[in-house]
Amino acid sequence: MDEFFQQLINALVLGGIYALIAVGYTMVYGIIQLINFAHGEVFMLGAYFAFTLVTAFHLPFWAAVPISMILCAGFGLLMDYVAYRPIRNAPRLSALITAIGVSIALQNIARIIWGAKPRPFPSDSLPSFMRQLGQNETPEIYFSLLGIEFTQANISFSENVSIAYLDFFIILLAIILMVALNRLVTLTKIGKAMRACAQSRIAANLMGINTNRVIAVTFAIGSFLGAIAGVMVGVREYIEPTMGYYKGVAAFAAAVLGGIGNITGAMFGGLLIGFAEVFGAGYIPYGYGSGYRIAIAYIVMIIVILIRPTGLFGKSTGHRA
Repeated sequence: MDEFFQQLINALVLGGIYALIAVGYTMVYGIIQLINFAHGEVFMLGAYFAFTLVTAFHLPFWAAVPISMILCAGFGLLMDYVAYRPIRNAPRLSALITAIGVSIALQNIARIIWGAKPRPFPSDSLPSFMRQLGQNETPEIYFSLLGIEFTQANISFSENVSIAYLDFFIILLAIILMVALNRLVTLTKIGKAMRACAQSRIAANLMGINTNRVIAVTFAIGSFLGAIAGVMVGVREYIEPTMGYYKGVAAFAAAVLGGIGNITGAMFGGLLIGFAEVFGAGYIPYGYGSGYRIAIAYIVMIIVILIRPTGLFGKSTGHRA
């Protein structure tokens, strides 16, 4: 049972990261029916921007993170303006090829600038609760409350079940950002404009909505959320030029699973893919699960799509001849 709860915590962390990335895919698709395959590279750039600000410019971590998010939001605006807006009315295949080209270009640019070697965040640049203790270090117990021990490195529920402060922070941050995004889309003027454009860009134009501006803001919001996910993955694991591809593939599966174009679906799809990966890797025997984590995620997506072609939260739409 202790192992199950530990896997549950890991699944929530991974699912929260996938959800933050998946909403970027689904928001753009919901408005312009474009699968922005370069979104994973924006996620990667968020980690590299924060890393560079911390190591080269010696900014505090808490200053580097919001700056990298703003930089990625600006990069999302630039990407839309340079790569996608000129072919807004071109066939979808042209936009799809462009997105793949931008993705490959950004991977190679990152490889040229930062190198191909995986890099961790410098431990001394991170807040104390994000640092990992060495193998021989025993975490100091700060205090206990209702049987829960708050130590130097984690929150311990029992001898074998604990959650690192970093993982707890990632889960909490993902929940806060998802709720904030839902409120933004539901209650604000720009959110209403985004929903109007998703229903019909032509009708939105006729109602006086600047659709190009709405699309640009959508790219910026998706890039903003992708950047924070990239920083969290970089702190938890490491940074390298292809990290956006691997996480982006799983997040794209999450967006399709939840119903591409549906923000709530992307959130739940991210969690479901995270659970499928972690529990598949942990409980499939003979070590096969850990070697085929992405395959497990896609198998779950395919099974759901076979049962419900529009995804968990997607709605079927008819097209007039």
